[in-house]
Amino acid sequence: MTDRLRALALADWFGLLVVVLVAGALLAFLQPAFLSTYNIYVLLLSFSLWVLVALAQMVIIAIGQMNLSVGAIGGLVAITFAGTMEVWGLPIPLAVLLGLVLAALCGLFNGVVTHVSGISAFIITLATLSIFKGINIGITEAQPFYAIPDAVKAFGAARLGGVPYMLVVPALAIVGVWLLFNRMVLGRQILAVGANRHAAELSGIRVGRVVVIAHVLSAVLAATAGMLAVARLQLGQPTIGDDWLILSFAAPVIGGAILAGGHVSVIGTCLGVVIVTLINNALVLLGIDPFFVQLLLGALILAAVMLNRWRERRREALA
Repeated sequence: MTDRLRALALADWFGLLVVVLVAGALLAFLQPAFLSTYNIYVLLLSFSLWVLVALAQMVIIAIGQMNLSVGAIGGLVAITFAGTMEVWGLPIPLAVLLGLVLAALCGLFNGVVTHVSGISAFIITLATLSIFKGINIGITEAQPFYAIPDAVKAFGAARLGGVPYMLVVPALAIVGVWLLFNRMVLGRQILAVGANRHAAELSGIRVGRVVVIAHVLSAVLAATAGMLAVARLQLGQPTIGDDWLILSFAAPVIGGAILAGGHVSVIGTCLGVVIVTLINNALVLLGIDPFFVQLLLGALILAAVMLNRWRERRREALA
């Protein structure tokens, strides 16, 4: 038991867990409404969406790249999901499948162009961000789709006490991504490519295949977030995904991900999302200007990057 506790304390996400517990206790003390059923529901609803966005970026960070088009893909799939149900009358399962296929094609495009061209994914996804967003605005003419099926609306609003039904989807995604990086060969290959691309090639890993799969997986996770956003908002809003970029980097980096690649933490990323969610919720409960969220997120990202750099130097010194 002692060895298990020691191993837990040494985990890179243990400090974040302590921060979450202390922050939660402090908020509950300062504002008793924090523990109300409705507020817990609001927290979990936000977590349900944001954790998918964070995982979408985390998968790309694992290979040492960045995906600036996460929000644009999520937004494009969101309006496709809503629009095909309203305009074409597609049943919900078929609309979901179409959204996932579209996302996979977007991710495939990002991955193939990045690998074949050799150009930084930062540049490629900056370009596709504009392309996907342009398609979104071109299709919708900046107008929302309102005729969302009642079943989708019900799913977005349904809850059991303070637990939204929507939480089931990200819970499955979290388990799936954790299994990918901790139990599957593909996950190990993704981390190997991020840690040392040349060494991964010499060891027989098909780097191009790994890069493309990572981008496809990232796009599918972003698409899932986009469709959940439609259920949550009760409409297909063209602006879905516009504000995801900073959050998508903040949570994984706070959670211990190394931007150079090779190391990510699914649990740490989830705790990073919890911290961001608590910050937003605290500003509302305490009556603080919500515009300070961006300032706090920027400060957290900077602090997390500096901490990660310190950890890298410490590992190098001990090696």
